[in-house]
Amino acid sequence: MSMMDIIRERRSVRTFDGKNISDDEAVKILEFAQKVENPYDIGITWKILDAKKEGLSSAVIAGTNTYIAGKLLRVPHAEEAFGYSFEKVVLFAKSLGIGTTMIGGTMNRSAFERAMNISGQEFLPCVSPLGYPAKKMSFKETMMRKGIKADTRFDFGEVFFDGSFDNPLSESKAGKLCEAFEAVRLAPSAVNKQPWRLVLCDGKVHFYEKRSKGFASGDGSDMQKIDMGIALCHFEVVAMELGVSVLLKIEDPGLEIKNDMVYIASFDIG
Repeated sequence: MSMMDIIRERRSVRTFDGKNISDDEAVKILEFAQKVENPYDIGITWKILDAKKEGLSSAVIAGTNTYIAGKLLRVPHAEEAFGYSFEKVVLFAKSLGIGTTMIGGTMNRSAFERAMNISGQEFLPCVSPLGYPAKKMSFKETMMRKGIKADTRFDFGEVFFDGSFDNPLSESKAGKLCEAFEAVRLAPSAVNKQPWRLVLCDGKVHFYEKRSKGFASGDGSDMQKIDMGIALCHFEVVAMELGVSVLLKIEDPGLEIKNDMVYIASFDIG
């Protein structure tokens, strides 16, 4: 399967069939995670966790006892780096037929932090269960997906722009990068807020976060930046699959933006 096919087929899975993933699959996923690099060159420590042994739980997950988690230092761009790297792991797991969903709030966080030996300036942005999707979603998952409209996305021209935020980007104007933009549009995000806003301008694609209330914490972290890392990952992997070279830079172009927007990063398009 192509990366775009995997992105199109992936969905967040919260109801699993009760069968543990094999040791071989767990090793493959962990080894893949440990090799994943991110554009910010921020190291991440990964573990596969057994919920029964570690006393872990999430109110929204049923049918699996296996989780993957990562920790890293609380440094600038840590959330974006984590989202980028974690999404690569998620897409790899999907290629193996294994379901995932990122969980940042609906879990006993203190237990997960103990299991990951969090200390000092380290933090645990989120975790994901690992397992085989059940044939039928639970009632709780069905209602949750309905509540956040999980199967809907903003239209292309609502989140992508041409030159400035005054001009919606058309699929035809996106040209060879159209599928890379579409990969961002299809990306998962916390409660499906879809915070990414992209501007195509002079051979660059600028990424902005449209911030929503309730995602920034008192310690200065912004969990929607994890979503932005996911968006960066989707754009890059599909652009590269299309044969388009991209290079991440942090060079704010100074475009006029609203108060609820913040610049994240840019891709130079080769």
